[in-house]
Amino acid sequence: MGAEKVYEVSEITRQLRSLLEDAFPEVWVVGEVSNFKPHSSGHIYFSLKDEASELKCVMFRRDAESLSFTPIDGMKVKSLGRITVYEKRGFYQLQVLFLMPAGVGELALAFEKMKARLQAEGLFDEENKKSLPPFPARIGVVTSSTGAALRDILNILRRRWPFLTVVLRPARVQGEGASADIAEAIDDLNEYGEVDLIIVGRGGGSIEDLWAFNEEVVARAINRSTKPVVSAVGHEVDYTIADFVADLRAPTPSAAAEIVVPNKREILSQLDSLVKRGTRASFARISDLKRKLQALARSYGLRRPQDLVMESWQSLDELQRRGSTAIRHRLEILGGKISALEARLKSAGPEATLSRGYCICLKLPEKELVRNSSVLSKSDGVSLKFAEGSAKCIVEEVGA
Repeated sequence: MGAEKVYEVSEITRQLRSLLEDAFPEVWVVGEVSNFKPHSSGHIYFSLKDEASELKCVMFRRDAESLSFTPIDGMKVKSLGRITVYEKRGFYQLQVLFLMPAGVGELALAFEKMKARLQAEGLFDEENKKSLPPFPARIGVVTSSTGAALRDILNILRRRWPFLTVVLRPARVQGEGASADIAEAIDDLNEYGEVDLIIVGRGGGSIEDLWAFNEEVVARAINRSTKPVVSAVGHEVDYTIADFVADLRAPTPSAAAEIVVPNKREILSQLDSLVKRGTRASFARISDLKRKLQALARSYGLRRPQDLVMESWQSLDELQRRGSTAIRHRLEILGGKISALEARLKSAGPEATLSRGYCICLKLPEKELVRNSSVLSKSDGVSLKFAEGSAKCIVEEVGA
């Protein structure tokens, strides 16, 4: 016999593990659930199978806690995970990181179960809905920073109510981790954003594309928000769990922007109409008094009729002068209030903070807002926005 390489069982198992884990660091697998067994530890054990094969799976508690539905045997699911080898038993398995129903029927079933459960808890009750402020100064937006939905929202908000400050908290709106990202963004805007209301949404897509907005973690974040939340997910025909929990559902992101702010032109037109109505009422009253005085001047039986008429005409002229002065004064007050409101809104915006020497730091390439140095590492790229201009930098050292 030659000098063949002889492996210990554990040695060959470790090498196989290394080969498999390197080859499949992250993989999507679709199949039918079999032998579904939740453990008291919170971990979930099951198998995925098709007509020819079966794959053992494990989903650890930290990932299982984010499940928005309960898998059952026979349900078709789509899972994201990595291939690992359980060395003690010498078999390979899929460590599942993210799990969702795969077929339209399974998705619809999971949707209805989630809807019924949250409705029973009272998350959809109308008495819990918060009213939208009529004149918001700061609006938070949770959506993708690169999607068409954000462009539509910003364009409409700027056109209708240019005094507004928009605070964007970008989030993934599709795929693994999207639901947790959306929920965290809602919490962040409540804690740090100082906003009057929040728009949460994205453009249209398939039921799979929109599934993050059906996850329980998103529903809970909307429900605990102290700020009114407007959902704006997909197209008019698309309904998600987020729509039922939100304080108001908009059929599209564009419609949400139309709903949450007034139209500047309409407000100015209403003010103009009020002023004109007041002016017409004042002059109508003056005309009525003139007619009465003219009738009095023509009446008999009055002593010093000419003197009385002259005094009345003089009083009428004074009344007309005072009325015109009051109208002008009222217009000046309204103009001053509008100017003060505009100045106040501008001072609340980020530009005012930047002008005092501060800057906004965004981590690249995701453009995530940096609030704490702990999220940065050496050699990370950051973008610094100043009152005038911006700069891109590389982190050389991170301090506490």
